[in-house]
Amino acid sequence: MASTTRRAKPPAGPSDTEARILAATERLLGRGERFTELPVQRVLTEAGVSRATFYAHFKDKTDLVLRLTDDVRRRSLDLAQNWRPESADGYARFFTDVIALHRSKAPVLAALREVAVYDATVRGFYTADLEGFDEVVLQALLDQQAAGLTSSDVDAAAASRVIVWGGAQAIARHIEVDDGSGDGAFARELARIWWYGAFRRTSN
Repeated sequence: MASTTRRAKPPAGPSDTEARILAATERLLGRGERFTELPVQRVLTEAGVSRATFYAHFKDKTDLVLRLTDDVRRRSLDLAQNWRPESADGYARFFTDVIALHRSKAPVLAALREVAVYDATVRGFYTADLEGFDEVVLQALLDQQAAGLTSSDVDAAAASRVIVWGGAQAIARHIEVDDGSGDGAFARELARIWWYGAFRRTSN
């Protein structure tokens, strides 16, 4: 059960056994299982591993859900690092990619949000990336204001908080209620809200 040894390994991705357990968990979530109600034994049976094997690789279910989100968090970070405040169309392309990623990992992200409600460790992981992106967007707004491209009447701190955190909630809700046919329209509308609501807002 010593997860410290496992986490000391270089970040070369999960072992074959870990990958089997993660894939098994994702399959169960994809079938509609709620993570908080999912017994470890169900995961063991689906993955075809013993309880001892599971705990040799994962400290507990909290560790499991965090490891389960490693891939989507890494890919989300890649998207965020390549984000640039260039145009409404550029934003639409960015959000199209974000929505596609989140839709492909919807059961995993739902599990993360589910556990984050009551687990402070998971909640910290859930909010850390958004906090980082909030800071990036805030700095972009300040830079564009300094360059005279964004209106000075925009409260950069409040605006970045609204569009980043509000946008994340809106994406999660959209994926929950839409079958994917509205992804393009949603990405365009969200992009225009960001661009014309903050970055290119018309001064009063």
